[in-house]
Amino acid sequence: MQAKHPGKSISADVVEPSSELIQNFKALVAKTPNLENITFNWHTMTSSEYENQVKDKKEAKRFDFIHMIQMLYYVEDYSATIKFFHSLLKQKGKLLIIHESANSGWEILWKTYKEALCSNTISAYQSAGDIKVHLENLGLKYEEHDIPNTLDITECFIEGNETGQLLLDFMTDKPYFYEKTPPDLRAGILDLMRNKCSTERDGRIIFNGNLTALLIHP
Repeated sequence: MQAKHPGKSISADVVEPSSELIQNFKALVAKTPNLENITFNWHTMTSSEYENQVKDKKEAKRFDFIHMIQMLYYVEDYSATIKFFHSLLKQKGKLLIIHESANSGWEILWKTYKEALCSNTISAYQSAGDIKVHLENLGLKYEEHDIPNTLDITECFIEGNETGQLLLDFMTDKPYFYEKTPPDLRAGILDLMRNKCSTERDGRIIFNGNLTALLIHP
C-alpha cells in the first residue's frame, strides 16, 4: 500500500482480545523499518466488543480494507459480524475473509466431531462453504480464491511424542487432548484425521489444511 501511495498517511486499526498477541504485534511493528507513515490504533477487545464500542459512539470510522483471517469461528453470529464490518467499508473498500475451505480436513474433523470439539473457545464450527451462504443471503458480491495448504501431522500418531501431542491440542482446541480425551473418542478422532482428512506421502501423514479467500465488494 505504501509503495502504491508513497508519502500518504495510513491508519491501521487492530482488533484483538489477547493482550499477549497485541504486545507481540507491537514488538514486530517496532522493529519493522519504513512504517513512519502508518499510525496504529490498538483495540484489545473482541470483535463484538469493538462493534458495541462503535455503535455506542454513533460515529463509525470507515476503512479502505478490512481483513478477517481465521477469526470468524470465535464469533457467535457470523452473518451479523460480516454485515457490521462490511458496513464500515468506504465506497470502494474491500473486506477479505480467509477461512478453512469446504471439504478440507478441518471441516471434516470439526463437523464430524462437533459435539466433542465445539465446547471450548469455538462454539459452532463453520467452513468457508458456510460463510459463502451467509454472504449470498446478505446479498454481498464476492470473489473466491483457493489457498492450498497442508500440515504434516505424522508426530500425532507417535505415542508419547511431545510435538504430536501439542499439535493435537491445537487442532482439537483441547488442552491435554491425549491425556484427557476418553480412549474410544481419541481413537475415533485419530482414525478420522489419518484416513479421511489426510494423505500419505513418502511415509508422512499430510493433513488437508486448504484455505479459501473470499474478497467481498462494497
